[in-house]
Amino acid sequence: MSLPPACDILVVGSGNAGFSAALSAAQHDPSAKVIIIDKCPATWAGGNSYFTAGAFRTVHDGLPDLLPLVNNVPSDKVSQIDMPVYSAADFTHDLQRMTGGRTDPTLSRILVEGSRDTIGWLAENGIRFQLSFNRQAYEIDGRIKFWGGMALKTEDGGKGLIEDHLRAAEKHGIEVFFDTAATKLVTNPKTGAVTGVEVISRTYTGGNDSGSQTGQKMTIQAKAVIMAAGGFEANPQLRAQYLGPGWDAARVRGTPYNTGDLLQVAQRDVFAKAVGNWSGCHSVAWDADAPAHAGDRGVSNEFTKSGYPLGIMINRDGVRFVDEGSDMRNYTYAMIGRRILEQPGQIAFQVWDARTTSWLRSEEYRPEVTRHIRGESLEELADRCVEAGLTDKERFLATLSEYNRSVPSEDFAKDKWDPAIKDGLATKGLAVPKSNWALPIGRAPFLAVRVTTGITFTFGGLAVNPDTAAVISEATGAEIPGLYAVGEMLGGIFHGNYPGGSGLTSGAVFGRRAGRAASERLGVDEGSFR
Repeated sequence: MSLPPACDILVVGSGNAGFSAALSAAQHDPSAKVIIIDKCPATWAGGNSYFTAGAFRTVHDGLPDLLPLVNNVPSDKVSQIDMPVYSAADFTHDLQRMTGGRTDPTLSRILVEGSRDTIGWLAENGIRFQLSFNRQAYEIDGRIKFWGGMALKTEDGGKGLIEDHLRAAEKHGIEVFFDTAATKLVTNPKTGAVTGVEVISRTYTGGNDSGSQTGQKMTIQAKAVIMAAGGFEANPQLRAQYLGPGWDAARVRGTPYNTGDLLQVAQRDVFAKAVGNWSGCHSVAWDADAPAHAGDRGVSNEFTKSGYPLGIMINRDGVRFVDEGSDMRNYTYAMIGRRILEQPGQIAFQVWDARTTSWLRSEEYRPEVTRHIRGESLEELADRCVEAGLTDKERFLATLSEYNRSVPSEDFAKDKWDPAIKDGLATKGLAVPKSNWALPIGRAPFLAVRVTTGITFTFGGLAVNPDTAAVISEATGAEIPGLYAVGEMLGGIFHGNYPGGSGLTSGAVFGRRAGRAASERLGVDEGSFR
């Protein structure tokens, strides 16, 4: 397909938010010509959404409410599942406490109130949901216990999510054009309305994205433009500028194409207002041997190393530096990368003994994915960690000894320890406590994994009208006609941290609103496109 010179609605970005916006627009006005462009090649379709586990956080009334949405619960398994209701008040409370009360109240209210209906809408349009047994449940005494307020994921994670979105787009006549970078927003000089996008479209002389490139510059006229091109997490210069020193060295967890271009274009061309936590980001414990500047589309989310609540983390100098049990994993994993980045050499060692290694998720910790550092004694484990970058073996062993002396007695812990709840098994007397799940590290064999910081997405974005996701002008304080921002480009919801799974839900909730609002603009006459 060749790029069209004009369309009704132009979506920039092929992630979950962009596809949700395009699908919403096409459904709201089936006669509209809706296209998606993305600067990445087709082999990188899906933006950061592809690299997620496909987790969606939503309000729900318990298991009976979610069963009609999912395809992986046989009838004989239903009676084994314990799943608490997750109310709007619960979701709101989690957003408030994860962001220190800084989440925009109107945006967060719309996210919460729109979550369940939007999940249902996605399911109706072919997104395959499942209960997240592997990530959000533990089997304890014959009961499958869901925890942390989140229960849903997509089949095959982010890869499956994008496959489903592509099928839905094709079904609704939405055309997707890759290798097409948005470089300028075109506006009507009289009204200020956005009327198109200047793009550079790449072609490859070798027939694929490994050949030499040539670029063609053109303008695509549009009656509405929805920006869903991600944050600046893949841009080391902007990371250092906004997130702070050291962030240029963080590993990029997802796509290398989220470099913040369109955020800068929108501020330059139409004075889009910047809001939110520009020094904040979602960053996780990430395999230290993972690629530096982009995720691996085969391994994808499996480089995440989120088993730290089951053990402890020790930095390169042999010192613990974070409360691994301060909360459930899906309330801490998005900020744990920042704590690792602050450590010497930007690495740490996750350490477990034989009591808890069986609880580690195989997709993250199997030896085909990550390097195992093993020891039949703590002394041997320390020696192997030295080979992997530990600089102070004696301090490492002293830290383990100090930690083991601070934990509850083994007999008491055996009766109380429960990874599906905050069990209150805490250390005593440590400068850095472990507030839950504090078992000793003393039973061989021992396992360690070396981790660093993997950045997922940035929290700073653009101000929008919460009802429509229309972008607000810094110059006028009013909406910029015909321009919308969703996904990572929408600012104000997350600050410092976030409840796991709420990013994909936000992209879908506000993408759906933006698509509907954009389609309602199609009857507006903005005059000349030039």
